[in-house]
Amino acid sequence: MAKDHDNVVEGKWEQRWHPLRQEWVVYSAHRNSRPWHGAEVEAQGQCLAHDPDCYLCPGNTRISGIQNPDYEKIYVFDNDHPVVGPRAPDLEEASDTLYKKRSASGLARVICYDPRHHVSLADLKKDQVGHVLQAWREQVIELSQRPEVNFILFFENRGEITGVSSMHPHCQLYATNFVFKNVETELRALKKNTSIFSGILALEQQNQIRIVAENDHAIAFVPFFARYPYEVWLFPKKPHADLSTLSDQECHDVGSLYQEIVRRYDLLYDRPFPYVMSLYQAPCDGQPYEGYHLHFVFLPPLRQPGVQKFPAGPEIGGGNFMNDTLPEETAATLRAMTIEDYRSKK
Repeated sequence: MAKDHDNVVEGKWEQRWHPLRQEWVVYSAHRNSRPWHGAEVEAQGQCLAHDPDCYLCPGNTRISGIQNPDYEKIYVFDNDHPVVGPRAPDLEEASDTLYKKRSASGLARVICYDPRHHVSLADLKKDQVGHVLQAWREQVIELSQRPEVNFILFFENRGEITGVSSMHPHCQLYATNFVFKNVETELRALKKNTSIFSGILALEQQNQIRIVAENDHAIAFVPFFARYPYEVWLFPKKPHADLSTLSDQECHDVGSLYQEIVRRYDLLYDRPFPYVMSLYQAPCDGQPYEGYHLHFVFLPPLRQPGVQKFPAGPEIGGGNFMNDTLPEETAATLRAMTIEDYRSKK
């Protein structure tokens, strides 16, 4: 009996080193089949092409009193409830105390992908998605010229479970006077190993087993060190420190692969799949960041249909992520989705 038990769990209990976060991720893939009696996440219901109560729809008045134009393509505006702002009070940073504080200034913007309320990025035409990436690139070019901006974070929260306040297809950006911690951590890892990004890409391309999709200018894979089930990383194949240097064709191909990942997610459970996407790029503070390679990180909160992956005791309390699914298995599952089926299921 003991021998049979050993065969069942062989290869299921292991730690993998996350080279960019400089921490161990623990895998116990057999636990994904454990009984679950907690709450389940319901699929999103259908919504209207134009929602009169949505503050992102064309022609609607936002809480600030500003009326949206009747936009037909991409629409960018300053967030009415910014987490950072240009009028942040000046604070003298204390350097000799345990408790410190400093000013948190910057700009927060909303980028609407499409005037239609009931679509997602997965529903757009490929050229439209490429234009979204070009709009992001233009924001980087503009905002990085501001002396008070040191970093630009793009992120997209999809699905009610992520806490998003509007289902309208959009993302946000924070242009800040500070660098967000995850990128700071990556930069420290880069100092220790200047070829860390090229090494990760080389290993994934060599192994192939975790690659989900790729095209001429972009590649997407479940990383060897994934912390979340169905976590996917997307890289332009050519190294770029930030979006500003991407060509139009690279924007098109990166956007096309971005959309394919979202479509594969939606096909997985036959419903709109929630995720948090963050774009990691180098700071724009005038310093050289040789070897940094911009990348998109998708963190979906579901581990099974309707079942959320909760960061709990080990993650929040202990500080190490526990993943119930091996990256090789989730990559194979996403890769097996027939992408041509997406339209037929709409």
